[in-house]
Amino acid sequence: MLATWSNKEDCCKWRGVHCNINGRVTNISLPCSTDDDITIGHKKNKTHCLTGKFHLSIFELEFLNYLDLSNNDFNTIQLSLDCQTMSSVNTSHGSGNFSNVFHLDLSQNENLVINDLRWLLRLSSSLQFINLDYVNIHKETHWLQILNMLPSLSELYLSSCSLESLSPSLPYANFTSLEYLDLSGNDFFSELPIWLFNLSGLSYLNLKENSFYGQIPKALMNLRNLDVLSLKENKLSGAIPDWFGQLGGLKKLVLSSNLFTSFIPATLGNLSSLIYLDVSTNSLNGSLPECLGKLSNLEKLVVDENPLSGVLSDRNFAKLSNLQRLSFGSHSFIFDFDPHWIPPFKLQNLRLSYADLKLLPWLYTQTSLTKIEIYNSLFKNVSQDMFWSLASHCVFLFLENNDMPWNMSNVLLNSEIVWLIGNGLSGGLPRLTSNVSVFEIAYNNLTGSLSPLLCQKMIGKSNLKYLSVHNNLLSGGLTECWVNWKSLIHVGLGANNLKGIIPHSMGSLSNLMSLKIFDTKLHGEIPVSMKNCRKLLMLNLQNNSFSGPIPNWIGKGVKVLQLSSNEFSGDIPLQICQLSSLFVLDLSNNRLTGTIPHCIHNITSMIFNNVTQDEFGITFNVFGVFFRIVVSLQTKGNHLSYKKYIHIIGLSNNQLSGRIPSGVFRLTALQSMNLSQNQFMGTIPNDIGNMKQLESLDLSNNTLSGEIPQTMSSLSFLEVLNLSFNNLKGQIPLGTQLQSFTPLSYMGNPELCGTPLIEKCKQNEALGEDINDEEGSELMECFYMGMAVGFSTCFWIVFGTLLFKRTWRHAYFNFLYDVKDWFMSRWT
Repeated sequence: MLATWSNKEDCCKWRGVHCNINGRVTNISLPCSTDDDITIGHKKNKTHCLTGKFHLSIFELEFLNYLDLSNNDFNTIQLSLDCQTMSSVNTSHGSGNFSNVFHLDLSQNENLVINDLRWLLRLSSSLQFINLDYVNIHKETHWLQILNMLPSLSELYLSSCSLESLSPSLPYANFTSLEYLDLSGNDFFSELPIWLFNLSGLSYLNLKENSFYGQIPKALMNLRNLDVLSLKENKLSGAIPDWFGQLGGLKKLVLSSNLFTSFIPATLGNLSSLIYLDVSTNSLNGSLPECLGKLSNLEKLVVDENPLSGVLSDRNFAKLSNLQRLSFGSHSFIFDFDPHWIPPFKLQNLRLSYADLKLLPWLYTQTSLTKIEIYNSLFKNVSQDMFWSLASHCVFLFLENNDMPWNMSNVLLNSEIVWLIGNGLSGGLPRLTSNVSVFEIAYNNLTGSLSPLLCQKMIGKSNLKYLSVHNNLLSGGLTECWVNWKSLIHVGLGANNLKGIIPHSMGSLSNLMSLKIFDTKLHGEIPVSMKNCRKLLMLNLQNNSFSGPIPNWIGKGVKVLQLSSNEFSGDIPLQICQLSSLFVLDLSNNRLTGTIPHCIHNITSMIFNNVTQDEFGITFNVFGVFFRIVVSLQTKGNHLSYKKYIHIIGLSNNQLSGRIPSGVFRLTALQSMNLSQNQFMGTIPNDIGNMKQLESLDLSNNTLSGEIPQTMSSLSFLEVLNLSFNNLKGQIPLGTQLQSFTPLSYMGNPELCGTPLIEKCKQNEALGEDINDEEGSELMECFYMGMAVGFSTCFWIVFGTLLFKRTWRHAYFNFLYDVKDWFMSRWT
């Protein structure tokens, strides 16, 4: 971006630099242009943008009045100017300001973190425009007080800045010149602060996508100059106020996705200047007021996703001659349109739900439609030819979960985006014109082969980027016609009756990023020609009959590799270790042998956990509509679709053997690991305690031995654990984590003991017996010692008396003789 910035050129000739007639820099405009059509995760490709630190020294350009560095990749503000330096800057005003900047735009620098905004006070007092959208200023708790000291500020954009506090105690805000205020997409959780409604000059107020709650205060009426008010996606409740009708100058009112109840007030019909009204996705009941049909300036009316009822007829739309977008639908609407009614409007965008299309004959008069969305509606007794003729003029066609049992075999689709999910469509696949970029026709009853679609003769070069026909009844092979579809980014063919092999022609899809062919009857080896798909990021071939070795040519950029439930054999290739960006590795339910590669710790994405909160998948943009390809996988025993990054290794039900290499336990970002039903041996190392992110661990049905490491008790996120049917022994480590699982997690380990098993540890019983034996032996020892002492004492008393007293000695021996004579007389 700075290729033209050279000392050999006058700076006024540099790219993005503008000067006045005196050669003084007045304008620096270097917004980075990025390709938003395709993004990986939620990240834009900004490798060519400005990055690093944003230096405040740029404001030393005393005549600078306009600075736009939006959509770059700065990460910090360099506060290199201290107060003394700032006050010594030579300015025409002599006020110590940096410059005369009135326009400052640092928006869309998603990695930029600003902890201190006080430097803004050193800018010119004439600062009128500030845009910090998507800049993280979470730690600047005094942002409002600082910005409140800029009296000339007229436009302030702070969308998605991670702000939390709106200073509800602040009685008054001094934004006397403020006209545009955008605080959308932050983390506010409070009632609407009163100081907002003191900004009498506001014409634009955007507070959508926060967590504001409570009712809308009547102080809002102070904003007499308000043209646009958006409170979309909050938690506001109560009734939509009647006094809204007194905001006569209001042109756009968006109250959708809140908790409003009661009916739509008829006073909204007094807003004669209203152009845009959106009250969708609330709990509004009652009927749609006919007075809304008198808003002759209304261009957009969105009232769907409410439990509205009553009769809906042409009287509700009688004078809406400027209407361009109409969105309505309810289970309880009763349609009563005159079959010959011709609306006064020419719609561009129509969204219907819970409608019977045969009761809406006026629909076919809307030949200016560019977007049709119809959900949960009835298409019986509707002319197919008339509908497809109308749809052919649309750029966007969305039909989802409708009762639409139409045969698609002879239909030609022409819309840029064709989205036909779950409509009960039958027959063969339709044909596409070269205009179609997105074609999704999943969850229908389509039969036949892929050939009518893929091998059709098309006028012009195909622009198809997204093809998904999964969950139908399609059969036959994949054909060799893929060479005609080189623009494809995503191909989804799963859950069909397809058979045969992957044709070599699929290797011609050089732009392919995602390939999903799961739950089919395909077999054979993956062709080597697929290595030409160098952009491949997601490969899902689960539940087929593919055989041969795991491909060793898979590109290093792959993030998801799902090859489970096939017949792959041989060793896990060492090239797996080169997939440093891998997040999901699932090779379970195959015939793999050998060991886990010792280099597996080279998969660095499974070590560092700094991206776990990022959105994952492939997002691409077609005419302003964003499509995301997500990851579907099985973890924790459930099939789930993930939009966030998740780190998984699945190698279960193979014939892998040897010790589990220590490198596995260095993958500290893993959230799920399943190595069950193999022949792994050895012990579980203490290093497993470092895997703090583990939520699911299955090592069952192996021959692991030794004790369960005490460190496992520190795995506080663990929800699923299975160590059953191994040769583990000893006591289950104490700690609430491991004791919280059922005995099923440990069964089949005969020498394992302790809670939650019913087997008590023998070492504890032995310890108790030893203690009892020791106590008993000590008691007996004392008893015998007492007897010995007593016997000795008695012996010496008696013997000493006999020895020293003669009369006792004679008497004692006479007694013995008498006893002897008596004894002898008894036995003779």
